[in-house]
Amino acid sequence: MQDKFLSLNGLRFHFLEWGNASAPPLILLHGFMDHAHRWDTFSRAMCDAFRVLAMDARGHGESDWADDYSRDKMVEDIDAFVRALDLSRVAVVGHSMGARVAYFLAAQNPNAIGKLVIVDMGPELNPAGARRMRTGVLAQNDFASPDELFDAARAANARPTDEDLWNRVRYGLKARADGRWVWRYDPNLRNPTRRPPPRDPAREWTLLKNISCPTLVVRGEESDLLGHATSERMAREIPHAHYVVVKDAGHSVSTDNPEGFLAAVKPFLMDA
Repeated sequence: MQDKFLSLNGLRFHFLEWGNASAPPLILLHGFMDHAHRWDTFSRAMCDAFRVLAMDARGHGESDWADDYSRDKMVEDIDAFVRALDLSRVAVVGHSMGARVAYFLAAQNPNAIGKLVIVDMGPELNPAGARRMRTGVLAQNDFASPDELFDAARAANARPTDEDLWNRVRYGLKARADGRWVWRYDPNLRNPTRRPPPRDPAREWTLLKNISCPTLVVRGEESDLLGHATSERMAREIPHAHYVVVKDAGHSVSTDNPEGFLAAVKPFLMDA
């Protein structure tokens, strides 16, 4: 794994690169309030066959904070990233927020993406899951130590390995001058006055029909955010899509069940 930085759209972006630079490119996009290290276990499993590029989105991880966190700006960032590295027909795996950015890019620029994996995100979400994400452990602003967040995250979700959970904590926090630990992401991401306009489900359902690349819709069997009926409909609306459910996983599919996620996604990405 190599830590790298790249200037795009007036911001400095951090990304992790795994594997051989001459291998087919695979871009990994994390979810809201997360970071590129979310993908470390999956990246390690895929880097023999792909040039794996896991990005920190604007305002997240080690990428610069910004004034605009709209979906359109995030789509522009990925498009600029692809062009800056001179990538072609890339495979993209996106989770949650990253999945939404990815399917907008695939629909608006059909030649940009060769294969798409949409992980636990869709045009319509279950209100209870969205509420949990706003009010759960991620809603706490600061911590006495990384161990405090680790213990809280473990109490909220028993599934991830210690390594994956520590990755979430270690790279998600930074020390404050007073000795407390705070989230590394920009606090304005959670500022109600700075939120982008509400999503338009009808528009997104129409948009999905424009995705022309082979697509895999992935849902955690116990996800409280993305419903089974929505996932099934996505697979019908996207012209060349399949739907797969990963058992023993909630919304955080790739870390809740890394082996199950790999078994579901790798064959799709490897299939020529």
